[in-house]
Amino acid sequence: MKTIDELLADGVAGKRVFVRADLNVPLDGTTITDDGRIRAVLPTVKALAEAGARVVVASHLGRPKGAPDPAFSLAPAAARLGELLGAEVKFATDTVGDSAQATVGGLADGQVAVIENLRFNAGETSKDDAERAAFADRLAALADVYVGDGFGAVHRGHASVFDLPKRLPHYAGHLIATEVGVLKKLTEDVKRPYVVALGGAKVSDKLAVIDQLLGRADRLLIGGGMAYTFLKAKGHEVGISLLQEDQIPAVTEYLERAEKNGVEIVLPVDVLVAPEFPDLKTKAPANPTTVAADAIPADQEGLDIGPETRELYASKLADAATVFWNGPMGVFEHPDYAEGTKAVAQALVDSQGFTVVGGGDSAAAVRTLGFDETAFGHISTGGGASLEYLEGKTLPGLAALED
Repeated sequence: MKTIDELLADGVAGKRVFVRADLNVPLDGTTITDDGRIRAVLPTVKALAEAGARVVVASHLGRPKGAPDPAFSLAPAAARLGELLGAEVKFATDTVGDSAQATVGGLADGQVAVIENLRFNAGETSKDDAERAAFADRLAALADVYVGDGFGAVHRGHASVFDLPKRLPHYAGHLIATEVGVLKKLTEDVKRPYVVALGGAKVSDKLAVIDQLLGRADRLLIGGGMAYTFLKAKGHEVGISLLQEDQIPAVTEYLERAEKNGVEIVLPVDVLVAPEFPDLKTKAPANPTTVAADAIPADQEGLDIGPETRELYASKLADAATVFWNGPMGVFEHPDYAEGTKAVAQALVDSQGFTVVGGGDSAAAVRTLGFDETAFGHISTGGGASLEYLEGKTLPGLAALED
C-alpha cells in the first residue's frame, strides 16, 4: 500500500487530489455534536494543501436514500473543516454535477473544496456494478490522484471507496496508514496479556470478532446489552433486559471453547437495574437499583454494570500489555448509567499497556465523558471497520489501495 508520504515526495502542486474522507459526524439539526472524524482527516488535507494540491474532499453522511436530502447535507462539516484549517473551504452543492465541476475547476493551488454527500447519488452504494462504475467514472473526472483516508468506510464496497481507486493513482492517507498500523499491533506479534473489553447492545454484532478473539486474546470482558445473553446462557434470570435468545447456542459454544482454550471470559457480577429505559432527552433521574448479576428481578432491565463489576474489570485490565475496547458498558448517554463505561475508560487511561478505543460509541463515550483523548494509545475512527479487520475479513477499501 503506497502512502501519502510517497505522493508528497513526488510532488502534488497543481494536481487535483480526491480525498475520500469520513465526515460522517453526528448532527443536532445543523450543529455538529462531535467533530472527531473531521479532526482525524486534518493532517492529510493540510499536508496536501500546503504542498500545493487542489484538494477535493468527499464523504458520506448518514443514510439518505440515493437522492438529495437537506437533513444529511455535508455543508456543516465543510464549514467546520474550514474552521479547523483556518482557511476557506469551498462547497459544491452536488456530487458530480455542475456545482461540483465548477467548484473543483475553480480551485487554485493549495485550496480545498468539499463536494456534497456522496450518498445523494444512488451509484455510491448501488449493488449493481455498472451503476457504481458509472458514478466512479464521473468522480474520477474530478481528480488526478486518489487518497483514501475514510477509515470508517473502508469495510464498504462503495463507488468512492472501492471502484474509484482503481481509476486513479491511489495512496493511503495519514489516518488510514495509522489505523492499519494499530490494527496490526492487535493481530500480529501482540504484546501480552492481551485483554479485550466488548460492550454495546447486540451480541450478534460481535459474534464473529469473539470467534476470532478466542484464538488470540487472553481475556475478554463482556458488558453492555450483549452481557445479558451471556448471563442467560449461564442459566441466570435477566428480567426484561436486552436479550437475543437466538444467539444463546452460539454464546454457550463460545463459553465452552474459551474454557478449553484457556481464554478467560469475564461477565458482570452485579448490574444496575430499573423497571424501564431512561429518558435520554431530559436525562431525568432514573433511580436505579444495584443487584447481583444472577439475581435480576423478572420485571427489571439491566442498564449498566455495577460497582463490584467496575472494580473487577479495572483489575482485569490493570496488567494488560495490549487492550482493545469496543462498545459501552451501559447506557452511558444517561448520567445514572455512565459509571460502568467511565470505569473502563479510566482503566485504559491508567494502563501502562498499548490501549485502543475501537471507534463508534466507545469513541463518542470517551469524548462525552470528558476524557483527554491523548491519554489513550489510539482512538479509532471506524468501529465497524476495526471489528471486521479483527474478524479477519478483507476490507474492500483497503484491498483497493493495495492494488
